Amino acid sequence: MTGAKPQFDPTRKFVRVSEIRPDGFVAFDFAVGEPELYVEMILTQPAFEEFCRVNDVIRLESQQPDAENDGLGWRLDQATYHKPR
Repeated sequence: MTGAKPQFDPTRKFVRVSEIRPDGFVAFDFAVGEPELYVEMILTQPAFEEFCRVNDVIRLESQQPDAENDGLGWRLDQATYHKPR
């Protein structure tokens, strides 16, 4: 079957850093199986590094270029500033 999407693999874990804050916290997205479905998390830098090591994560690029252009690419931490269309 050409172009078929690979099966969901719960052993694959992904991290995309969204912000490294001046107070020492790292805001990031964490996904299991597929990078498109994720939760937003925040940990201290040392805890983040340990989290990534323990979960053997695949690190993704920080930006999501298509999401910014479609009007749906806002994050929960931006909800105060986002106006729904």
